[in-house]
Parts: sequence; structure tokens; C-alpha cells
Amino acid sequence: MGNLCCSPSQGSPAKNFHKTPFEGRTSIVSDPNPRYHPDPKRNNVDFVRSRVAKSGRTRVVVAQYSYMARDANDVSFHKGDRMEVLDDSDGDWLKVCHLTTNIVGFIPENYVAEESAVQSKDWFMENVSRKEADKLLMNTANSRGTFLVRPSEHNPEGYSLSVKDWDDQRGYHVKHYKIKPLDNGGFYISTNNVYPTLSALVEAYAKNAFGLCHVLSHPCPKPTPQMWDLGPTYKDKWEIPRDEIVLGRILGKGNFGEVYLGRWKDSKDVAVKTLKQGTMSTQAFLEEAAIMKKFRHNRLVALYGVCSKEEPIYIVQEYMRLGSLLDVLRKDQGKTLDFRDLIYIAAQVASGMKYLESKQLIHRDLAARNVLIGDNNTAKISDFGLARVMDDDQYQLKHNSRFPIKWTAPEGITKGIFSIKSDVWSYGILLMELFTYGQVPYPGMTGPEVVELVLKGYRMPKPNNPKITEDIYRIMLTCWDAKPENRPTFEFLTHYFEEFDVTTELPYKEVDY
Repeated sequence: MGNLCCSPSQGSPAKNFHKTPFEGRTSIVSDPNPRYHPDPKRNNVDFVRSRVAKSGRTRVVVAQYSYMARDANDVSFHKGDRMEVLDDSDGDWLKVCHLTTNIVGFIPENYVAEESAVQSKDWFMENVSRKEADKLLMNTANSRGTFLVRPSEHNPEGYSLSVKDWDDQRGYHVKHYKIKPLDNGGFYISTNNVYPTLSALVEAYAKNAFGLCHVLSHPCPKPTPQMWDLGPTYKDKWEIPRDEIVLGRILGKGNFGEVYLGRWKDSKDVAVKTLKQGTMSTQAFLEEAAIMKKFRHNRLVALYGVCSKEEPIYIVQEYMRLGSLLDVLRKDQGKTLDFRDLIYIAAQVASGMKYLESKQLIHRDLAARNVLIGDNNTAKISDFGLARVMDDDQYQLKHNSRFPIKWTAPEGITKGIFSIKSDVWSYGILLMELFTYGQVPYPGMTGPEVVELVLKGYRMPKPNNPKITEDIYRIMLTCWDAKPENRPTFEFLTHYFEEFDVTTELPYKEVDY
């Protein structure tokens, strides 16, 4: 987990702390990884702290979530624990000294916040959109008055207050209020009530609603952040020993192999994608893994590593409990998805594709089957098996390559040319799948029939489905424009679905939408 940073006279930290996470973790001489081999001087807390203080970077962070150590180099901690940062040069992992146990090791950077910063408050959420705030607050475990504060999507200096409310007409719903900054410092929702800090504002509205829909009762629980590595040891090495992975039940099958539910070190569920021998070269399979490892976004499935020393090769990645979006839509659980849920999923997929768009990466197989769903309808894009990083703004398909006809743009069908705009076409088909709960595109048509009709200008008509409004169908049609340059960007599509049926946050005392 980490190295002890205390002298023997201080005794075992396990006696003073949560014992179980730290049992058997007190030796500093058994670290097998030379990258993290401790300096004997680090036994002395004062020595470490004085050296950090001289660097001018001394700071304390507070745990926003609990974390259990995963290998010999990281540190277990519980929500609310305080840790002193010794090295922040790694990015994803901070080297810290735990201020209760004096153990030194690595912790995930996105699990903590600066002690004095607003990010350390239970009610503050840094990277949450309005749609995500709605979803989090509407959890049935949250009562009326549950709230969160998030950065404003329209004012870089302002914030938004989101509160769960209830009335006889609408039942439970969420209202959003603008928190505006003053030029000389301070914040307000109403000019009648100005406060020097966000904390002071929240404390005031927790005592008196002052015209809000409800007094602020308790903070909305924060979702656990994304982790991109199994542990700090795997930060720079992504070959995972095969004996650390145990395969369980099969989750699905693809063109190149099977996907299993796996267990890493008997401590974490993972998805394991295998390569069927003879269907794809080892090098091509590892190229897919390299692409997935390079690109990181909370709407893309995380790749943890590979097992490539023997056959079959494994790609070990994030496990999404509910499986593919297509399966979810077609099963009973899909029936529980209402219109807002569908809009939320559309926004998440667009957001992930917006990131790929910014990195000049094309997917080439965007479809409901390649979007995975986790708890709370979290959606993430998967299967980069056909993706290629573009040197230019388009990619020329090789002769005789296979591709999914019903999701493919006309220029892909006729010329084998793919670009981010052909992904936009596929996104339009995905929208049709989404809002028809998994219906096959172009129902009743064969692939050749689809090709012939689409090239003549045919587009799927608007189904007799109340979920597909005129606005939604109009967006589908723009995605299916014959000219790629006329199709919207994923940046536009992200904003469109994140703000669907929403204009701005509520002005003070106004009724929501």
C-alpha cells in the first residue's frame, strides 16, 4: 500500500486508525518495484516535511471518498482523512503522507481536494453538467431539499445551485438557480442577500429558504470518480500478469473474440476482451489497446491493461454492469427509461464523441451495441476495434474491409472514406435506435436495399412514436445530410442534448421551465 513514514518508537499506526486496510503493510524493505523503492531517510516524517516545505509546495488534501489500496505502493484512506502532498508531478497519482497513520504512498488525485478549497465541500461538484445534476438529485434516496453547487455552464465566474423539489402537479423535480459573483468578491442569488463566500451562502440557505423552492437540507452524494489505472504500479506499465485475472461468465461475443466478466486480484470486477486466434494479428490487437489507453474521457470506457504474453490475448478494461445500450433498450430494464433518461444518454454519447472529435479520432462503428451502460444510466463509448487516428481529416478504408452498412454514411459506402462527419451520420442512426428502444434501423430492409435507397436520397421516416419529437427527428435528419460538411459537429450535438428543453438557470423566485 505504502511505506511507513514514522519511527519505530511511534508504534504501529494500525492501532490508531482503521486497522483492516493497513494490516501487513508496515514494512518499507519489501517493495519489489524499484521505481518506488524508498529512501531510508523517509522513515522520518519531519525530514520529509522539511524537504517538501523547502520546495514551497506544502499542502494538505482531504479525502472526498474512501479508497482501499490495490498494490504495495498506494495508501488506503477514508472519507474525511487528511493527507500532506509530497509529490504531485505524476498527474493521476499524488504521493502523500497520511496525517493520521504517517504512511507514505500514492493516492488517486481525483479522490481528494485541497483542504481549504470549495472543492472539498460535500455539496460542491466540479465536473457535473445540468443534466447530470438532474440525474444525481432525482435518485430516489434523495429527499426534498437535497442540493449541490456546481460551476455555471454559462458564466465562468459564477455557479449554479441545483435543488430537488416536489409539488402536487409535477411530483419530484429539480430546480436550478444562478449564483452570481460580485466584482469586488462575494456571491448572491438575490441582491437582497449577499454573502462573502459560497460556504456562507449555502449555510444561510440551509437555515432559511429566502424565496427558494425549499430550504437546503443535505448535500447530494458525490459519484465515485473515474480511475484510469488498476493501481499506481500500472500507471506506466500496462502488461498485467495473466495470473492476476480470473475469468467469470461470458458477457458477449464480437467479430474478434469474446468478452468476459473478470476479477483482478480477487478485488475488482473488470471486463476482459479476448482475441480469437487467427482472426486478427497480435499487433493489430495491441494497436487497438494502445488507442484506448491513450484517450481518456469520462464518456469512454477505461482500458486498464493487456495480457499479451500468451494466447489468447486479453484486453482488461472497465466493467459496465448493465452491458450494451442495445441490450438494455431491448430488455425489461429499457422500459424504465423515460424521455429524460433517453436525452441524458444521447448527451453522454455526444460528449464522448465530442472528445474524440477534438482528438481527431474516428470511431467508424458507432452504434447502440458499442455503447455500454452502468449504474444510474451512465453511458460510455466502447469498442475502438475499427478506430484509427487520422493524419488528415478523413480515413480511406482499405479494399475489401467490412463495415456495418445500416450505420454507414453514403461516402463510406461508395468511396470507403470515413471522417468524423461519418461518425455523425452513425450517431443519427444511434439516436433512432435509442428513441425506438432498440429497433433495428431501416426495419424490414436488407443491406443492399438500404444502400440503393440511401444513395437515392431516402431517409428513415419519423416513426409513430411520441418519444421522437419533431425536434429530435430534425436533428436526426441533419446528421443524415448527404453532404458531410453540412452535418453538425459533436460539439453542437453535445450542447443541444445537454440543454434540451432548457434555456438558462432559474432567475431568483422564477418557476422552473
